[in-house]
Order: sequence, then structure tokens, then C-alpha cells
Amino acid sequence: MDTITEGMIWYFAFIMSTTMHEAAHAFTAMKLGDRTAYLGGQVSLDPLPHIRREPVGMVVMPVLSFFSGGWMIGWASTPYDAHWARRYPKRSALMSLAGPAANLSLVLLAAVAIRIGMAYSAFEAPDTVNALHVTVAPNGGMLASAAVFLSVMFTLNVVLFVFNMLPLPPLDGSGALPLILGEGTSGLFMERLRHPGFAIFGLIVAWQVFGVVYRPIRLFALNMLYPGLSYH
Repeated sequence: MDTITEGMIWYFAFIMSTTMHEAAHAFTAMKLGDRTAYLGGQVSLDPLPHIRREPVGMVVMPVLSFFSGGWMIGWASTPYDAHWARRYPKRSALMSLAGPAANLSLVLLAAVAIRIGMAYSAFEAPDTVNALHVTVAPNGGMLASAAVFLSVMFTLNVVLFVFNMLPLPPLDGSGALPLILGEGTSGLFMERLRHPGFAIFGLIVAWQVFGVVYRPIRLFALNMLYPGLSYH
């Protein structure tokens, strides 16, 4: 598979995954009383409103990271009313969880598609797993491209789920903490969460701990996809 085709598959998977993540945040906020993202057009599976909001994170960085490292990294964001979040911290926490939940759903959908393909001998488990080869197509052709796409969707959304669930600001996992905090503590926590210094510190720590957290979860996901094969 040539680099351009591989890059197109990566970018389609990235855009689809990021759009689903942000649309889930926006839709949940709207249902729970905050129409900020809805009025901004983010309650949509159309990627254009999300790209217009974060063109660097959704276009420039993914392309640069792919050509420099062979994989894609980027970001997007969903606007919300900070006063609503402080007034209803538990609703805000559910909004935070909605994005990672969308990524987990995409992992499961990719897994179901892989298992269906295996049932019809279109896909099989690879000897060695990487981001492009969670599954492979023994007969090649268009199925090979489909296998790469499903592999990237599976891998990318495991990454997005795990990274965003780290309980560090500004990641979604920190926004979900009010679900286990008291009412008074939740309001104070939400106020502190918006401080830029906490966000920078949180991202630095997240990059340091991500690999340690991600590896066992990735292996667990692979061994759930292929029970009995015991990838390690």
C-alpha cells in the first residue's frame, strides 16, 4: 500500500473518530441543558463544523504527524457554557464522558466488523499486530484496504479512549470526576479545571503516563477480539 493511500485511510479514520467524539459531547450537552455547541453547529456528524473550529488540530497536525511519524495525532474541541458546568457539575461530567464513550463504541463496531469478516474468511488474525494490521485480508484486493481501515479505526479509538479517560486536565477523564465528588467540591473543582496552568501540567503528565496505561488495555482489547490467541 503506497503512502498516499495509507495516509488517506488514516485521515478518514481520524476525521470520523474525532467528529464522533466531539458530536457526542455536543449532543449530550444539548440534551442536558447547554445549547452552546448546538448553536455553534457541533451537534453534527458533518466534520466541516468541527474542522472550522479547529483547523490546525484537525487538518494541519494530522497531516504533519503522518508524514513525520507514520501515524496521526491532532485535536478538536466542543464549546460549552462554563456557568452551566459550574451550576450542574454532574451534567457536565456526563458530557465529558460522552466523547470517550463514542470512541469506545467505534472500537466495538470495528471489532464486530472484523469478526464478521473472519466468519466469511475475508479477514484473519495477523501473526504480529500493529496499527495497520489488527486484522489482515488473506485474499488481498479491496479487502486489504478494508482490513487496514478497520485496523486503524480499532487502534486509533483505543488510543483516543484511553488518553481522554486519563483523570488529568484538560482531558475528559478529569471532567468526569464530579460524578464521584460532593456538590461543593465539584463546583470548586470545575473552577480550578479551567486554569491554563493546570491544563499544561495535565498534558505533560498525561504524555508521561499514557504508555504505561495504554499497553495493558491495548493487549486486553486485542485478546478480547481474538480470544485464545494470547497476544503479548
